[in-house]
Amino acid sequence: METTASVLTALVAALHAYILVLEMFLWQKPPGRSLSGFDAELARATAPLAANQGLYNGFLAAGLVWGLIADDPAGFQARVFFLVCVVVAGVYGGVTANRRILLAQALPGALALAAVLLAR
Repeated sequence: METTASVLTALVAALHAYILVLEMFLWQKPPGRSLSGFDAELARATAPLAANQGLYNGFLAAGLVWGLIADDPAGFQARVFFLVCVVVAGVYGGVTANRRILLAQALPGALALAAVLLAR
């Protein structure tokens, strides 16, 4: 179960690193615009906001990586904390912005969190 928990946590970290790239660097390009559904003008106007969101996603990814490489108990505690943050952010985004976020962010985070807790 520990291997499953680590793989799921790493996948969630990779997802958030990918979101960082989309929001910080590709927001005004086709991959970022297809994610947001914004036209070029709105993508340009919201780029600073998206970059800020991307930075936060990078912090989530970094925290999860830290949790994967740190020795326990700090590693376990970091994984739990950052996975809870991912789930909360995913639920909030799903309720306030787009329901897709529930499946794309909250669900993977919740599955990884469950695996981490069960592996303990």
